[in-house]
Amino acid sequence: MAKGNWIPVRGAQGEHSRQAHADLPDGTYEREVSKEGFFGPAAFLYHRRPPTGWVSFEGPLRPRAFDLNGLNQPADSPWDAPVVLHNGATEIRFWKLAGPMTALARNADGDQLLFVHTGQGDLFCDYGRIAFKAGDYLYLPRGTMWRLAPDGPAAILTIQATNGHYTLPDRGLLGPHAQFDPAMLDTPVMDEAFRDHQAQEGMFPVRIKKRGAVSVATYPYNPLDAVGWHGELAPVRLNVSAIRPVVSHRYHLPPSAHTTFVADRFVVCTFTPRPFETDPGAIKVPFFHNNDDFDEVLFYHAGDFFSRDNIDAGMMTFHPSGFTHGPHPKALKNMLVQTKEATDEIAVMIDTRDPLEVGDGAAAVENTAYVDSWKTP
Repeated sequence: MAKGNWIPVRGAQGEHSRQAHADLPDGTYEREVSKEGFFGPAAFLYHRRPPTGWVSFEGPLRPRAFDLNGLNQPADSPWDAPVVLHNGATEIRFWKLAGPMTALARNADGDQLLFVHTGQGDLFCDYGRIAFKAGDYLYLPRGTMWRLAPDGPAAILTIQATNGHYTLPDRGLLGPHAQFDPAMLDTPVMDEAFRDHQAQEGMFPVRIKKRGAVSVATYPYNPLDAVGWHGELAPVRLNVSAIRPVVSHRYHLPPSAHTTFVADRFVVCTFTPRPFETDPGAIKVPFFHNNDDFDEVLFYHAGDFFSRDNIDAGMMTFHPSGFTHGPHPKALKNMLVQTKEATDEIAVMIDTRDPLEVGDGAAAVENTAYVDSWKTP
């Protein structure tokens, strides 16, 4: 289907607002039904009761939540980390390290994105060294050889663009420097620490993943032995503190406004602290919606997750496409009036165009009561 080639409907019935996400009819709850995530045509329905007021919910469309903190077995290689969710376009793992990797890694299946949940240290790769800390995105182009050397334990969310690559979103009218200036993307340096790493002696295995299988190429020297590089392709680091979210005091922006990276069949968004809407008629919580074309995944990194109850850092929620969802009852009480001036949360969202399968790693740490969290206490 060509994007924008829609059946031209224009209509309205009954009690409704003229402006989406604001000035709702008294005593109603808005639900958005949209195409292509939040980029296509949409309808806004106004209900007398919250659209999540079910008393039971059975079947494969049930929302799911996983406490990834329970995946405690450290893995020396990212390819040994448990798979959480996957489809033909992406593979999401949660990787815990006890210390520096003893072998190098290389992904021949696609670009790799690492999000550092906890820990700090150095990334050594073909292009040099990048220091990392919690809240960093580390982008690794397909085929890059690399090794993490954390100072201690670390936990990493890995997101693979299978047979694809990552780009930055089109910021349109906002201009190319909105959200974050590309100058905030740090590239590796070939400094003294990198040269000291190059000087290490011994046998150096490189674990190369292709089509899910791992091959090992072993070198009698450190293969990260480049003495220079130039070009338009390199690993980069972006910390969440560099992201300046787009906000509106009169309108609750959709999650797509927080897109950070774009792949062929999915997007990665970042929620960072921002002021709440102040217009009296604007809703101040995520609106109820059916995302009927995308699966939605949220990884909770840090802070107070204001729209969710009983969700802590290190947890992940999974809402299959077609599932109607929105704020939990506690958050819904603050739909029009918030008790704080700003949000205090950092979370990574992954929206996939193709249905995701739950990996064995996630199934082992699932909170099966998550579906009941929308029930009114």
